[in-house]
Amino acid sequence: MRLRTVSAIAIGTAVVALAGTAVAGSASDNGNDWPYAAQSGHTYTLAAVGDIACEPADAENAATPSTLKCGSASLGGYAAEYATAGQADAMHPDAVALLGDEQYEVGKLSDFEQSFEQAWGGLKFLEHPAPGNHEYYAYKKKGDNEAAQNGTGYFGYFNGHDQSGTPNTQGQAGDDTDARQGWYSYDLGKWHIVSLNIECNSAAFGNDCSTTDQGLLAQETQWLAADLRANHSQCTLAYWHQPTFTAADSSADVADPSAPGADTAEGGAADAWWKLLYQHPATLVLNGHEHYYARLRPMDPAGHADPRNGIPEFIVGSGGEALDTIAREHGGYSNPNVVTGQDSAYGVLKLTLGSNGYSWDYRPALAGAGFGSSALNYHDSGSASCRGGDDD
Repeated sequence: MRLRTVSAIAIGTAVVALAGTAVAGSASDNGNDWPYAAQSGHTYTLAAVGDIACEPADAENAATPSTLKCGSASLGGYAAEYATAGQADAMHPDAVALLGDEQYEVGKLSDFEQSFEQAWGGLKFLEHPAPGNHEYYAYKKKGDNEAAQNGTGYFGYFNGHDQSGTPNTQGQAGDDTDARQGWYSYDLGKWHIVSLNIECNSAAFGNDCSTTDQGLLAQETQWLAADLRANHSQCTLAYWHQPTFTAADSSADVADPSAPGADTAEGGAADAWWKLLYQHPATLVLNGHEHYYARLRPMDPAGHADPRNGIPEFIVGSGGEALDTIAREHGGYSNPNVVTGQDSAYGVLKLTLGSNGYSWDYRPALAGAGFGSSALNYHDSGSASCRGGDDD
């Protein structure tokens, strides 16, 4: 396994230099087992996961309750984030889609360097992140009281930073400016991939979650529409943190667990983006935030099953920090669009992207606290065609 610990300070400038490079289109095999080059000229491997790294138990986090830090018996901790990093590494991916909440509890730069970096640093040059609420919002739960970082630690880690810790304004995580907060797109073979920032209930977005006014989120939504109009790929994939459709809500939580919006402050954005992706027929949506693995059937913007034109959603919040519970009732899933899921182990989704289709393969890497080895027997795999575009 190639995982290693490297200094975020030492590689900060190199990250910026590589941020716009199509990694998968690099040189052919040079005999070095896995030189970050594509496995073949026709298929590409994308590893995808979010909700990863525990908060390190260092002096800076002395005030954080021990139950919320690495070493807590209720969390996945270092063991889980190392297990998922090792699993992703073994895939020899051409790129890694990080689905937000890479670092808990508020994603300080020192937290990234002391936790996420220790396990996932060996894959850094392949990582295409999206931020989560734990990188932007304050955390004032469970006896904790940590100030919001508004992406400072996130951008400082992925984009590099100066000696004072101020993030570079451009880099691997996209632009960090008043006009743009880390949304971007890239291509992997014939796939067009979009990473979005949905953390609109933050100071960086003016606490404005409208997609139709003149605020930053509305500008991001306009950018997404323009990016999709300019895209002629047959295969399009988008990812962001909070999901449009949830597997965590039961009928006791909301009247219709399959309704769009996932009952969060960011739900309006997730709903609007799904409508745009449906209109410019996207193939896949990936999300995190809910700490489990779930695959949902192809859906239209209203959350109705639509096997012909709908978009399937994968929720992969099983990166290592902790586990949530998938809602079940009456012998099945509360959301009838959930095809399958697992909430008893940590793992990474492997996507194999072809010129006009894809396959998926999810296997757990480490059982969660209180779950036995039988949790490792879960397996979900399959394949499907792309929808949309005008490529041959």
